[in-house]
Amino acid sequence: MSEQKSIVNPFDILTHLGWSESDDLEFKSAKGGLPQSLWETYSAMANTQGGVILLGVESNGNVIGLADPHKIKKSFWDTLNNRTKVSANLLGNHDVEEFDHPCGKIIAIHVPRASRYQRPVFIEQNPLRGTFRRNHEGDYHCTEQEVSRMLVDRSEEHADGRILKHYLMDDLDPQSLQQYRQRLASHKPTHPWLSEDDRGLLTKLGGWRQCRETGLKGLTVAGLLMFGKEETLRDALPQYFVDYREKLSADPAVRWTDRITLDGTWAGNLFQFYIRVVQRLSADLKLPFQLDSDLFRKGETVVHEAIREALVNALIHADYLGQGGVVIEKYQDRFEFSNPGSLLISLDQLLLGNVSECRNKSLQTMFTMIGAAEKAGSGVDKIQRGWSSQHWRSPIIRERVQPDRVIWTLPMISLIPEESLVRLTERFGTKFEKFSPPEVQALVTADLEEWVDNARMRQITSAHATDMTRLLQHLVSKGALIQDGQRRWTRYGLPPLSDSIHMGSDSIHMGSDSIHMGSDSIHMGSDSIHMIKIPDNEWEELVKIAEPIRQNRRMSYREIESTLLRLCQKHWLTRRQLAELLDRNFEGLRSRFLILMVEQGLLRLRYPEKPNRVDQAYTSKDL
Repeated sequence: MSEQKSIVNPFDILTHLGWSESDDLEFKSAKGGLPQSLWETYSAMANTQGGVILLGVESNGNVIGLADPHKIKKSFWDTLNNRTKVSANLLGNHDVEEFDHPCGKIIAIHVPRASRYQRPVFIEQNPLRGTFRRNHEGDYHCTEQEVSRMLVDRSEEHADGRILKHYLMDDLDPQSLQQYRQRLASHKPTHPWLSEDDRGLLTKLGGWRQCRETGLKGLTVAGLLMFGKEETLRDALPQYFVDYREKLSADPAVRWTDRITLDGTWAGNLFQFYIRVVQRLSADLKLPFQLDSDLFRKGETVVHEAIREALVNALIHADYLGQGGVVIEKYQDRFEFSNPGSLLISLDQLLLGNVSECRNKSLQTMFTMIGAAEKAGSGVDKIQRGWSSQHWRSPIIRERVQPDRVIWTLPMISLIPEESLVRLTERFGTKFEKFSPPEVQALVTADLEEWVDNARMRQITSAHATDMTRLLQHLVSKGALIQDGQRRWTRYGLPPLSDSIHMGSDSIHMGSDSIHMGSDSIHMGSDSIHMIKIPDNEWEELVKIAEPIRQNRRMSYREIESTLLRLCQKHWLTRRQLAELLDRNFEGLRSRFLILMVEQGLLRLRYPEKPNRVDQAYTSKDL
């Protein structure tokens, strides 16, 4: 049998089993029985997005088969049901399947994403040392802080219901509470809570509480978040941070055209942030709209409603003990809403709608009472409905780890823009006319968003995951897309335009962008069309700065962040150049560090109007 035939095709296996394609796939040879790393992978998949483990397959995809699959399965189930080995069994009989391959028997194990009440899933009876998650580089030990956040999320008491010792009504901003009462009266004029005094109203809303068990009473986290003073918020919640950034200028030297952040000029609480930001987000929309006294009701279109839902969604689902704070950004062609914390339900459940899992229930109540939020799990539906009403591209939902963040991007770009069709027609010629509508959608997405994957296509089309994999792989087989990665987080991009690159005497010309290549000795790496020239002597200096990170794979987040800032002090550097310097996966570097550092204002984008450009570059100084 040829070597080619011995390579496993995961798509064929998953289709044969009737399973949807997972965002993650792991191969284990299991030559000497079940490896310990299998349980680390089980924990990691359960605590992230789930996945599939194939036993009898080497890490390169070569099938070697299992000598005694029955013994392997028995050992697997015995260990999975042993609470001294694994904290939770998430699997049913249908999640473990044995099947024949020409090179031997394979066992497939489907690991679902654990619910918020099951996480953390850990091994060896030790959540602090036995909890794993997955990122672009594989399984990793969770930090004590990550385990702590999962334990908080699984608690029956919601994060914002905690009573804050020694915090009283004097720690609230009176004007915020009064303005909130006015909004409530305008939205629900006859509501009985309006007859309560401030403490009574706050109690009804969940902002003031007494613990029946201990007798402790006082402000809750929700009460302080919604109505507190900035200095008090900083004392009680050191990680608290909210930031609105308006980036409407095409000039890269202009970092933002408007900004609302914690600068001491306003109360700094969530209610004040909301009433300031909700107006700015929809101010320039070329849609019929007129504010009433509630700031959102009269003449409101489904687009305005979608933007408001997205804003409130970020505020009520945020983990205010997590890193990075709530960041809202407005661009000429999109909105971005980013909050700390992980999703409490799977991405597929989120897209289906009608499922409500909220991290901050009292905050949700507070916004619901003034008509700014829903409790029925319809927020996602409203966001998608608003965007589809304008035939804009479907909202993008991404979940990141290290640190945990959820990012919603709402692009104000046509579902299939004419300029994208022109580019793709120039690229593929008459062959482009033969692509089906879903294939065209996949190619347009790769053209506009740099790459496309199964999850993104499901967000756009609501199609079955297996159908999307079949479509994407069919485009790969026709040469219309190229695949990046074989297993974990597989994504697809357009092939290089090698036949349309004009080689001049001193430049590489690609469309409207060009990279000048003078007589200086420069370093551009292996993917030169996406690199920026750096003289050799200066590149060597950068290599020396990055050396500690290259030599130690266990450097802390702060150490890597600090090194990135130093590297970007004197140059614009692309993500590929930074990845080469640090010896890291460039997509992992972008998702874990660069995006967040840009959000925090630590790094600047060379092309802020198009953050997903393949040649995007970063600097930490005003160059």
